[in-house]
Amino acid sequence: MALQWRDQLSVGNNVIDNDHRYLIDIINRVEQCLLQKNRAELTLELANLTKYSLVHFEREEKIALAVGYTQLPNLNESHLSLLNRLKQMQDEFDAIGQAWSPEAAEHFTNFLRSWLIDHVIKEDLLMKPVLKNFAPTFDPR
Repeated sequence: MALQWRDQLSVGNNVIDNDHRYLIDIINRVEQCLLQKNRAELTLELANLTKYSLVHFEREEKIALAVGYTQLPNLNESHLSLLNRLKQMQDEFDAIGQAWSPEAAEHFTNFLRSWLIDHVIKEDLLMKPVLKNFAPTFDPR
């Protein structure tokens, strides 16, 4: 079953929430590539996930800075850790080669799901009380 956006994941900022929705879409596409054993598309989607994660993390940190979020250093550290974990998992999956087992696909899918959702719940939602002081459309870019 594909990941779905839920209102409980909203931090109250449209830019961040829309990024999270798009990241969920990418993870769902990765899952489909895994199920279809489509290595070429999988490689493209994983590159897209990494690229968009970098863009999102930078954007999220700019918003956090602009709203005076005091835990910005922790958020930045968390983002670096997430990128490192994503790279490690990609390397692990690449080492499997062309033929991966359903168990390997499930393991990778579960990792990506928790990679995003755990971060949103445990880190990003901590910004919600600060973001409530700004319009949902606030975008300091």
